[in-house]
Amino acid sequence: MSNDIIIAPSILSADFAKLGEEVRAIDEAGCDWIHIDVMDGHFVPNLTFGPPVIECIRPHTKKIFDVHLMIAPADPYLEDYAKAGADIITVHAEAGHHLDRSLQFIRSLGKKAGVSLNPSTPESVIEYVMDKVDLILVMTVNPGFGGQSFIEAQIPKIRKIRQMIGSRPIDLQVDGGVNADTVHMVAEAGANVVVAGSGVFKGAPYADNISAIRANAAKAMAA
Repeated sequence: MSNDIIIAPSILSADFAKLGEEVRAIDEAGCDWIHIDVMDGHFVPNLTFGPPVIECIRPHTKKIFDVHLMIAPADPYLEDYAKAGADIITVHAEAGHHLDRSLQFIRSLGKKAGVSLNPSTPESVIEYVMDKVDLILVMTVNPGFGGQSFIEAQIPKIRKIRQMIGSRPIDLQVDGGVNADTVHMVAEAGANVVVAGSGVFKGAPYADNISAIRANAAKAMAA
Protein backbone atom coordinates (compact mmCIF):
# COMPACT_ATOMS: atom_id res chain seq x y z
CA MET A 1 0.00 0.00 0.00
CA SER A 2 1.23 3.49 -0.81
CA ASN A 3 2.08 5.78 2.09
CA ASP A 4 0.17 8.56 0.39
CA ILE A 5 -3.40 9.08 1.55
CA ILE A 6 -6.05 9.90 -1.04
CA ILE A 7 -8.52 12.55 0.11
CA ALA A 8 -11.95 12.56 -1.52
CA PRO A 9 -14.17 15.39 -0.23
CA SER A 10 -17.86 14.53 -0.36
CA ILE A 11 -19.85 17.22 -2.13
CA LEU A 12 -22.85 16.16 -0.05
CA SER A 13 -21.56 18.80 2.37
CA ALA A 14 -21.01 21.45 -0.31
CA ASP A 15 -23.23 24.46 -1.04
CA PHE A 16 -25.66 23.08 -3.63
CA ALA A 17 -26.47 26.60 -4.84
CA LYS A 18 -22.95 26.86 -6.29
CA LEU A 19 -21.93 23.26 -6.82
CA GLY A 20 -19.66 23.90 -9.78
CA GLU A 21 -17.79 26.56 -7.84
CA GLU A 22 -17.47 24.25 -4.85
CA VAL A 23 -15.99 21.49 -7.01
CA ARG A 24 -13.43 23.92 -8.42
CA ALA A 25 -12.66 25.17 -4.91
CA ILE A 26 -11.83 21.75 -3.45
CA ASP A 27 -9.81 20.94 -6.58
CA GLU A 28 -7.73 24.07 -6.06
CA ALA A 29 -7.52 23.34 -2.33
CA GLY A 30 -5.64 20.12 -3.03
CA CYS A 31 -8.11 17.26 -2.96
CA ASP A 32 -7.30 14.08 -4.87
CA TRP A 33 -10.76 12.80 -5.87
CA ILE A 34 -14.29 14.19 -5.82
CA HIS A 35 -16.68 11.93 -3.88
CA ILE A 36 -20.29 12.02 -5.07
CA ASP A 37 -22.92 10.46 -2.81
CA VAL A 38 -25.98 9.32 -4.76
CA MET A 39 -29.03 8.58 -2.59
CA ASP A 40 -32.47 7.41 -3.69
CA GLY A 41 -34.73 7.91 -0.68
CA HIS A 42 -35.35 4.16 -0.72
CA PHE A 43 -32.12 2.32 0.04
CA VAL A 44 -31.16 5.25 2.29
CA PRO A 45 -33.42 7.97 3.75
CA ASN A 46 -32.33 10.90 1.62
CA LEU A 47 -32.31 12.15 -1.98
CA THR A 48 -29.31 13.72 -3.67
CA PHE A 49 -27.77 13.71 -7.15
CA GLY A 50 -28.73 12.06 -10.42
CA PRO A 51 -26.69 11.66 -13.61
CA PRO A 52 -27.65 15.12 -15.01
CA VAL A 53 -26.06 16.87 -12.01
CA ILE A 54 -22.87 14.83 -12.38
CA GLU A 55 -22.77 15.62 -16.08
CA CYS A 56 -23.13 19.34 -15.30
CA ILE A 57 -20.27 19.47 -12.80
CA ARG A 58 -17.94 17.19 -14.79
CA PRO A 59 -16.42 20.11 -16.80
CA HIS A 60 -15.40 21.91 -13.60
CA THR A 61 -12.51 19.56 -12.75
CA LYS A 62 -10.29 16.85 -14.19
CA LYS A 63 -10.06 15.07 -10.83
CA ILE A 64 -11.43 11.54 -10.46
CA PHE A 65 -15.18 11.36 -9.93
CA ASP A 66 -15.71 8.75 -7.20
CA VAL A 67 -19.44 7.98 -7.41
CA HIS A 68 -20.97 6.13 -4.46
CA LEU A 69 -24.38 4.69 -5.36
CA MET A 70 -26.59 4.32 -2.30
CA ILE A 71 -29.47 3.16 -4.45
CA ALA A 72 -31.40 -0.07 -4.98
CA PRO A 73 -31.53 -1.46 -7.52
CA ALA A 74 -28.31 -0.03 -8.93
CA ASP A 75 -27.80 -2.11 -12.08
CA PRO A 76 -30.37 -0.31 -14.30
CA TYR A 77 -28.56 3.00 -13.74
CA LEU A 78 -24.90 2.02 -13.94
CA GLU A 79 -24.54 2.97 -17.59
CA ASP A 80 -26.17 6.36 -16.97
CA TYR A 81 -23.63 7.22 -14.28
CA ALA A 82 -20.78 5.99 -16.44
CA LYS A 83 -21.90 8.23 -19.30
CA ALA A 84 -22.36 11.18 -16.93
CA GLY A 85 -18.66 11.17 -16.08
CA ALA A 86 -18.03 8.75 -13.21
CA ASP A 87 -14.54 7.25 -13.06
CA ILE A 88 -15.22 4.92 -10.13
CA ILE A 89 -18.68 3.49 -9.50
CA THR A 90 -19.32 1.92 -6.11
CA VAL A 91 -22.39 -0.18 -5.36
CA HIS A 92 -23.54 -1.53 -2.01
CA ALA A 93 -23.23 -5.23 -1.30
CA GLU A 94 -26.66 -4.99 0.35
CA ALA A 95 -28.40 -3.32 -2.60
CA GLY A 96 -28.73 -6.22 -5.02
CA HIS A 97 -28.82 -10.00 -5.32
CA HIS A 98 -25.98 -10.35 -7.84
CA LEU A 99 -22.96 -8.37 -6.66
CA ASP A 100 -20.53 -10.24 -8.91
CA ARG A 101 -22.66 -9.38 -11.96
CA SER A 102 -22.88 -5.70 -10.96
CA LEU A 103 -19.12 -5.40 -10.56
CA GLN A 104 -18.46 -7.10 -13.88
CA PHE A 105 -20.90 -4.74 -15.59
CA ILE A 106 -19.20 -1.65 -14.14
CA ARG A 107 -15.86 -2.85 -15.46
CA SER A 108 -17.39 -3.61 -18.86
CA LEU A 109 -18.32 0.08 -19.02
CA GLY A 110 -14.64 0.97 -18.72
CA LYS A 111 -14.94 2.17 -15.12
CA LYS A 112 -13.35 1.06 -11.87
CA ALA A 113 -15.67 -1.02 -9.73
CA GLY A 114 -16.20 -0.48 -6.02
CA VAL A 115 -18.22 -2.25 -3.36
CA SER A 116 -19.47 -0.66 -0.14
CA LEU A 117 -20.39 -2.24 3.19
CA ASN A 118 -22.84 -0.79 5.72
CA PRO A 119 -21.75 -0.83 9.38
CA SER A 120 -23.71 -4.01 10.19
CA THR A 121 -22.46 -5.92 7.12
CA PRO A 122 -19.51 -8.29 7.71
CA GLU A 123 -16.47 -8.29 5.47
CA SER A 124 -17.12 -11.93 4.56
CA VAL A 125 -19.75 -10.94 1.98
CA ILE A 126 -17.02 -9.71 -0.39
CA GLU A 127 -14.66 -12.65 -0.01
CA TYR A 128 -15.61 -14.17 -3.35
CA VAL A 129 -15.61 -10.98 -5.43
CA MET A 130 -12.14 -9.73 -4.51
CA ASP A 131 -10.97 -10.37 -8.08
CA LYS A 132 -13.72 -8.08 -9.41
CA VAL A 133 -13.16 -4.97 -7.27
CA ASP A 134 -10.88 -1.97 -7.57
CA LEU A 135 -12.11 -0.29 -4.40
CA ILE A 136 -13.72 -1.38 -1.12
CA LEU A 137 -15.63 1.23 0.87
CA VAL A 138 -16.26 0.74 4.58
CA MET A 139 -19.07 2.92 5.94
CA THR A 140 -18.22 4.29 9.37
CA VAL A 141 -21.68 5.84 9.74
CA ASN A 142 -25.08 4.54 8.72
CA PRO A 143 -25.53 5.96 5.21
CA GLY A 144 -28.12 8.57 4.37
CA PHE A 145 -26.97 11.79 6.00
CA GLY A 146 -23.82 13.84 6.35
CA GLY A 147 -22.42 15.13 9.62
CA GLN A 148 -22.78 11.90 11.63
CA SER A 149 -20.34 10.71 14.29
CA PHE A 150 -17.65 8.16 13.45
CA ILE A 151 -18.46 4.57 14.49
CA GLU A 152 -15.22 3.26 16.04
CA ALA A 153 -16.54 -0.31 16.01
CA GLN A 154 -15.74 -0.40 12.28
CA ILE A 155 -11.97 -0.24 12.88
CA PRO A 156 -11.58 -4.04 13.24
CA LYS A 157 -13.45 -4.49 9.95
CA ILE A 158 -11.06 -2.11 8.21
CA ARG A 159 -8.11 -4.09 9.55
CA LYS A 160 -9.60 -7.39 8.39
CA ILE A 161 -10.29 -6.07 4.90
CA ARG A 162 -6.75 -4.73 4.63
CA GLN A 163 -5.56 -8.27 5.38
CA MET A 164 -7.97 -9.69 2.78
CA ILE A 165 -6.64 -7.30 0.15
CA GLY A 166 -3.04 -8.33 0.73
CA SER A 167 -0.95 -7.37 -2.30
CA ARG A 168 -3.92 -6.83 -4.61
CA PRO A 169 -4.16 -3.36 -6.23
CA ILE A 170 -7.38 -2.51 -4.39
CA ASP A 171 -8.03 0.84 -2.70
CA LEU A 172 -9.52 0.68 0.80
CA GLN A 173 -11.79 3.64 1.41
CA VAL A 174 -13.56 4.85 4.55
CA ASP A 175 -16.57 7.16 4.59
CA GLY A 176 -18.39 8.62 7.57
CA GLY A 177 -17.33 11.01 10.31
CA VAL A 178 -13.77 11.26 9.02
CA ASN A 179 -11.97 14.50 9.78
CA ALA A 180 -8.60 15.70 11.03
CA ASP A 181 -9.38 14.31 14.49
CA THR A 182 -10.47 10.81 13.43
CA VAL A 183 -8.44 10.12 10.28
CA HIS A 184 -5.51 8.67 12.25
CA MET A 185 -7.68 5.71 13.30
CA VAL A 186 -8.65 4.68 9.76
CA ALA A 187 -5.19 5.34 8.32
CA GLU A 188 -3.52 3.25 11.02
CA ALA A 189 -6.06 0.46 10.40
CA GLY A 190 -5.10 0.30 6.72
CA ALA A 191 -7.34 2.63 4.74
CA ASN A 192 -5.63 4.60 1.97
CA VAL A 193 -8.64 6.62 0.76
CA VAL A 194 -10.71 8.82 3.04
CA VAL A 195 -13.99 10.53 2.29
CA ALA A 196 -14.55 13.73 4.24
CA GLY A 197 -17.66 15.88 3.97
CA SER A 198 -18.03 18.19 6.95
CA GLY A 199 -14.36 17.58 7.68
CA VAL A 200 -13.46 19.51 4.52
CA PHE A 201 -16.37 21.86 3.91
CA LYS A 202 -16.98 23.15 7.44
CA GLY A 203 -14.92 25.48 9.60
CA ALA A 204 -11.48 26.42 8.30
CA PRO A 205 -10.64 27.13 4.64
CA TYR A 206 -10.88 23.98 2.50
CA ALA A 207 -7.13 23.89 1.86
CA ASP A 208 -6.39 24.02 5.59
CA ASN A 209 -8.84 21.21 6.36
CA ILE A 210 -7.45 19.02 3.58
CA SER A 211 -3.87 19.68 4.69
CA ALA A 212 -4.72 18.80 8.31
CA ILE A 213 -6.39 15.54 7.29
CA ARG A 214 -3.46 14.62 5.03
CA ALA A 215 -0.87 15.43 7.69
CA ASN A 216 -2.57 13.44 10.45
CA ALA A 217 -3.13 10.48 8.12
CA ALA A 218 0.53 10.53 7.07
CA LYS A 219 1.65 10.44 10.71
CA ALA A 220 -0.54 7.43 11.41
CA MET A 221 0.57 5.57 8.29
CA ALA A 222 4.21 6.16 9.11
CA ALA A 223 3.90 5.00 12.71
